Amino acid sequence: MRRLSTLVWQVAIGLAALAIWQWGWELHDRVPWLVPDLLDPYFVSKPSDIYQQFLRMSCLVSSDGQWTWGESGAFARCIGKSENNLWIATYFTLKNTLWGFAIGVSSGFALGLLLGRSDRLSEIFYPYITAFNSVPRIALAPIIILAFGIGDASKIVTAWLVVVFLVFFNTFEGARSVDRDHINAARLLGAGEWQVTRSVIVPSTMAWLFASLTPAVSFSLIGVIVGEFIGAEHGIGRMIIESEARGEAAGMMVAVFVLMIVGVILASIVRRVQAYLLRWRPGQTAAAT
Repeated sequence: MRRLSTLVWQVAIGLAALAIWQWGWELHDRVPWLVPDLLDPYFVSKPSDIYQQFLRMSCLVSSDGQWTWGESGAFARCIGKSENNLWIATYFTLKNTLWGFAIGVSSGFALGLLLGRSDRLSEIFYPYITAFNSVPRIALAPIIILAFGIGDASKIVTAWLVVVFLVFFNTFEGARSVDRDHINAARLLGAGEWQVTRSVIVPSTMAWLFASLTPAVSFSLIGVIVGEFIGAEHGIGRMIIESEARGEAAGMMVAVFVLMIVGVILASIVRRVQAYLLRWRPGQTAAAT
């Protein structure tokens, strides 16, 4: 019953927000103190216009408003007219996001585990890592574009650079906070350094790692979009820049909503994987179902 009540409230709030967005600007002249200038359709368009623009950008309807599935081959011809339509742009943005996320998580975890287990290496490299981490990674995006070009490599590197430090610091702290009694008990039973790392350190740091994965996948998407803003052959970020140059608020909002949906889906997948892999921990059983 509580879940149903929560769903009803969520739907009601969403519908109310859409209604205000759709018709709120019509009240601006009468009550300007109540309706902010941000609701001007020139800036954020309207939900109905965004929906129609989505149908056109996704090639579900043709330029004259006809559904493409009613004509044989119309959808394929529409897709072929643009090298960066909504489907292709989403594919490239999602692909680069996942690559940047995977490489950033794996390298950040390995580096955090290595320095977390070695006091000597930590003393040597930690100040440099902290100094580099203090530099806003987004500010390095133009340099990355110059070094790797406007192709996919620069987007993946940007996403990796945003993700790797987030995962590294969580893993580093997790590796250093492992209960020493557990490590000593494993060594007492004859476990070597590799066995201690595999059977004690890694499982103990998994919770720390997964705590960073949900923001990491969002940051990876942000890194890719920033790279696409600066220069890209494909991607949703390029669509936003092109729509902004044409003054098409509806096109920009379509891209924003697609990014929001992609981000929600990726975060939900990460949370489900986390709940499954950490199902042995108290409080995770309900989340895994």
